[in-house]
Amino acid sequence: MSKASEFSYDIAFSRNIGWVTEDEQARLRATRVAVGGLGGVGGNHTLTLARLGVGSFTITDLDTFDWPNLNRQAGAMVSTMGLPKLDVMAEQVRGINPSVDLRLLPNGLSLENIDYFLEGANLYVDSLDIFSLDIRRKVFARCYELGIPAITAAPMGMGTALLVFMPGKMSFEEYFALDGYSFEDQILKFIVGVSPSMLQRHYLLTRDSVNLFKRKVPSVAMGIELAAGVACSAALKVLLGRGDVRYAPKGLHFDAYQNRLVKTWRPFGNRNPLQQLMFWYIRRILMKNN
Repeated sequence: MSKASEFSYDIAFSRNIGWVTEDEQARLRATRVAVGGLGGVGGNHTLTLARLGVGSFTITDLDTFDWPNLNRQAGAMVSTMGLPKLDVMAEQVRGINPSVDLRLLPNGLSLENIDYFLEGANLYVDSLDIFSLDIRRKVFARCYELGIPAITAAPMGMGTALLVFMPGKMSFEEYFALDGYSFEDQILKFIVGVSPSMLQRHYLLTRDSVNLFKRKVPSVAMGIELAAGVACSAALKVLLGRGDVRYAPKGLHFDAYQNRLVKTWRPFGNRNPLQQLMFWYIRRILMKNN
């Protein structure tokens, strides 16, 4: 008899009870979460939500594992080099919950499949590559139109910054205000928008490790793991409708290296004067090194 045949959902996720009720666990089992991208944060987000007992996922990625992924990505092992991230992570999710309902999109996200990707989703968890800004904007816009809450938690150094976009509240487009800027400036505005306090800037040792023109940014496992914890805690509150959810233009930034927690609030998003000052300050620093 296979181990999968011995699987019991109620037993497997029984240790969640106490932090969630049995009724809430049943609701999580009936929930579908769409996760865009399975690289750094996406793989960890998905596995954390799978261990929470979320019963259905729609996941997508078109990349394969490569050697530079080993320092931080959940599915990256010597044995998985060259394998599709989607297949590896799907196997890991099924290894946690054999009864899971998985919808797989092997060709990534596009205008043609966004509606299919979001079909039936109770929540969208953003984990697209930082440079995939155009499709990210389109997915967030469609979430807003469909009334689907959307979460993004980015690894920032040895910490993470969280933003939640709720239906009927401030939208992604309103908050980030990206129109009219070059691609590199849009990426920088996205970074500054996600992380208004920019705590991580204080201990970046080599500034030339950030090169937006070469699509290069450093990342370590601690930020990835913290991002999953913060994002999935917010996901639990959104899905179960309890707890204090800070939604845009409010955010959260926790930095483990500096032992700091900052609750951010930027009325008007990137149009806020503080945001504009931070954008130009960080831009000037990076342009000197690139």
